[in-house]
Amino acid sequence: MTTTTNATDLPIALTGDRPTGPLHLGHHAGSLVTRLALQDETRMFVMIADTQALTDNAGDPGRVRANVTEVLADYLAVGLDPARCTIFLQSAAPALARLSMLYMNLVTVSRLERNPTVKAEIAQKGMARDIPAGFLAYPAAQAADITAFRATLVPVGEDQLPMLEISNEIARRVNRIAGRDILPESRAMLSRTGRLPGVDGQAKASKSLGNAIALGIGADELREAVMRMYTDPGHIRVADPGKVEGNVVFAHLDAFDPDRDEVEALKAHYRRGGLGDMVLKRRLAGVLETTLAPIRERRAAAMARPDEMMDVLATGSRVAAAVAEETTRLVEDAFGIIRLD
Repeated sequence: MTTTTNATDLPIALTGDRPTGPLHLGHHAGSLVTRLALQDETRMFVMIADTQALTDNAGDPGRVRANVTEVLADYLAVGLDPARCTIFLQSAAPALARLSMLYMNLVTVSRLERNPTVKAEIAQKGMARDIPAGFLAYPAAQAADITAFRATLVPVGEDQLPMLEISNEIARRVNRIAGRDILPESRAMLSRTGRLPGVDGQAKASKSLGNAIALGIGADELREAVMRMYTDPGHIRVADPGKVEGNVVFAHLDAFDPDRDEVEALKAHYRRGGLGDMVLKRRLAGVLETTLAPIRERRAAAMARPDEMMDVLATGSRVAAAVAEETTRLVEDAFGIIRLD
């Protein structure tokens, strides 16, 4: 396998994932679908963010290292094509670390602490005031990732919009220091479905919370996960009217069932009563199996060829490292960094 870049006159997109576990249906319904569409419309860089993953996993680096290949296999399985996008490892583009360090001088601690996404993650992880400095500052590192490739499009979920706001603030400050526009601002590309809830109905689908359905899940495990899904606790009898809002099964049907009219008819039936949860769950299990079966097969094939996967990552990382180095030198020149090479 080899990696090539798209035509240079196309808009540039930057996206990626932290390798803290295999990707799941929430990723698929969210940014992965958008990325597939962008492969031929942009010059797209897809980053496996291993350095960023260490901001709250430094005590277990083996977890991050092991999941690099898991995430890469997921990328290939869903259809990301290394001939149409550049898949790379964040740590293999060392210029990003230099850029991150410069950007930390352009954003205040109070600005970082006000970031609602960071605040929510700190609360979720129970960090209180024991926050790793790298975790608090990771919006600056994300700004480095985005601007290093001069991306103007960033496929993200709504929870990442505050990160993009900080990135654009930093880009404007760099341009003021440089006295000219050397970094573009970027805009978010939101998915149609928004956040996909976890099977427990308590939060969004998340690797860390263990309430997500992995893309490589087996058929039996998939069915079991669907049968555990939270529906409406007040829908005790089939004849009872049920609530669609907050119902995890309907959220997944909205995201994955191609028959939109039938889904709307099922919602109406459920609301007026007479439709059992098991009927809905059996339908959803079939829909998800149709979606995941080919992904599962391609994923297994990719994992059976680890050397080829590493070739994809190494080749893409060389391309990404060169691009990031070029941009970082422009920013360093704006800061008056003395160059000895």
